[in-house]
Amino acid sequence: MSDWLHNLPLVWMALLVFSFTYLIAGAICVVVTALAVGERARSFKAVSPGLLSPLGIIFALFVAFTASQVWTDNEKAKTEIDREASALRSAVILANSFPRESEVELRQLIRRYIADVATQEWPMMAHRSATLTATSNVLAQALQATLALMPNTEGQKTAQREIVTALETALDARRQRIIISQSQVHLVKWSCLVVQALCALIAIALVHSDSRLASSIAMGTFATGIAASMLLILAYDRPFIGEVSLKPDPLLQVMPE
Repeated sequence: MSDWLHNLPLVWMALLVFSFTYLIAGAICVVVTALAVGERARSFKAVSPGLLSPLGIIFALFVAFTASQVWTDNEKAKTEIDREASALRSAVILANSFPRESEVELRQLIRRYIADVATQEWPMMAHRSATLTATSNVLAQALQATLALMPNTEGQKTAQREIVTALETALDARRQRIIISQSQVHLVKWSCLVVQALCALIAIALVHSDSRLASSIAMGTFATGIAASMLLILAYDRPFIGEVSLKPDPLLQVMPE
């Protein structure tokens, strides 16, 4: 269910989120208006409008708290992808310091690694099935091939050390992005957001229970804010899946010819 929802085009995701939110708000409005008769109507009107402000503030805090995790995960993932691409590019450039045969071997291994990441590992991260137990054999081979080189000059010795460092950096960046791919907003956070939104909508309906038009306008406005907040979090909840997800473009840009 989660993969299906996150894979929706942004337009359809927005349509679903807004439609569901408006449906819930409309149902609350209809139920409260229908119950607002006789003694219940006087009880509903006794609810203070001052209650709406703290409820809205609490909802905003919940949204900010949840969104901060989402933005942090996305920024970390982007940073690690760029770090991995930069390290691989450095390794390719430094490989020019060695004989043609060694350079070609290293370039081919890095090319295979990037191709495997883009075609195999990225879809696994999107479905949160990539794990740290599966090491990158191709990058490990590149590291072993680099360590097996016999440098003849001080320049080649320096290049060998830098290539090893670059490949180790790429391996570490890969581990970090796989860890981040497992992240998503926990069900408890989603539940708290939904409960708080429902509380605010019910409070609005109670305060305006004597006027259906005022209730519809107030609840429609707040429901729009709720839907926009939910959509924003949902669209970026999982960094590697969906229309606005992170792509392996930085890695493909440094793929050796």
